[in-house]
Amino acid sequence: MKKLLPFLLLSLFALTIYFSYQNKTPEAEKDYFKPAIAQLQPANTKKQTTTESTETFTRKEVEHAFGTKPNTVFYPEKAIDTDEAPSIAIKETASDTEPLHYYQITPDTYFFFGNIAEVDENNRGWNGNAGFVVTHDSVVVIDALGTPKLGRRMIATIKTVTNKPIKYLIVTHNHPDHAYGAIAFKRLGGVTIIGHEGTMKYIESDRIEHSVTYRTTFIKSDMHGFEVAVPDLLIGGALHDKHSINTGGKTFDIYNTGDHHSFGDLIIHQYSNNPSNSAMNNIVWISDLAFNNRVTFMADGHSKQAIAEQNWLLKTFATATYMIPGHGSVQTAPFAMVSKTQSYMQQLRDSVSKAIKNDKELQETINTLQFDDWKNTYLYDLNQKKNIDFVYRELEEELF
Repeated sequence: MKKLLPFLLLSLFALTIYFSYQNKTPEAEKDYFKPAIAQLQPANTKKQTTTESTETFTRKEVEHAFGTKPNTVFYPEKAIDTDEAPSIAIKETASDTEPLHYYQITPDTYFFFGNIAEVDENNRGWNGNAGFVVTHDSVVVIDALGTPKLGRRMIATIKTVTNKPIKYLIVTHNHPDHAYGAIAFKRLGGVTIIGHEGTMKYIESDRIEHSVTYRTTFIKSDMHGFEVAVPDLLIGGALHDKHSINTGGKTFDIYNTGDHHSFGDLIIHQYSNNPSNSAMNNIVWISDLAFNNRVTFMADGHSKQAIAEQNWLLKTFATATYMIPGHGSVQTAPFAMVSKTQSYMQQLRDSVSKAIKNDKELQETINTLQFDDWKNTYLYDLNQKKNIDFVYRELEEELF
């Protein structure tokens, strides 16, 4: 027995270390590495995700170095072809019925221009874009912003513009900044929620609970009442297959663009059925296929596929009047934001590929690879190292 004692003690020590590691939430497990599908839970599943969880975060784990300035409210004069970005600090006490600031892009197209920042207690989840289109008989909403409260405030805003019913909510992809307000539209009733079929892969993961818990740590009141909003229609099929909805004299072609940025991504081409109005209604909602005046986020999806989809986008919709991204301002042709996002991603792939071929380790590549021409772009310091990490691992699989 005495001979076995050292072995038993060593085994016990190893098990202790193992389980401690398993229960730890590392930095990489924060919200930005754990996007979740707030809205895409199948109706026949018993799993429900709310703001109740046994997981916790310390205040240090939710420090935000790249959030929104406190006590600051600034809206650019325009939302089209501008390098300016909003800085919108939202009061926790703001009412659910208080309208959000919006821009009227065309006579019937409206745009919620969000902070270019990481989610924090100042922007309270409004760190992405969304919008809505008023047709002759109803309203079509594109994306739902980052909390149930913001979803309710979107609805309140729409009611100040029109008394027509909200008929559709199209959620472009599963990331929280685009999807967590969807439950407000589900509870409104009468709204058909549309999403990508690829997001169903998240259903059995722990990502929803993790992400909701993370946000609840610092914007708990805004996340109050969060539940999964079940989609009524899932878009999928072959790459670039589309589903069209026609309502009130307008058509919305919803394209499957694969999983270039998340587990399933959609873009929407909006146009008028009346040729005389076609110029003002030739609009493409491109979601996060490209970012305007912001460094992209690449911890999901596939960079090679994203570059191919950017080529397809520019070729297919070269004559569009506007492209509306998920982050940053609306843009007119030749849509430089798409080319610029593509250039960054290609530069990253080329640089990381060279590092791998030169036998540079991952950490050395992360620590040394810098793009001087991007250093003054919003969220470069937040996303550059994460993007290197993602592309390095991605290319290792491609190359070997």
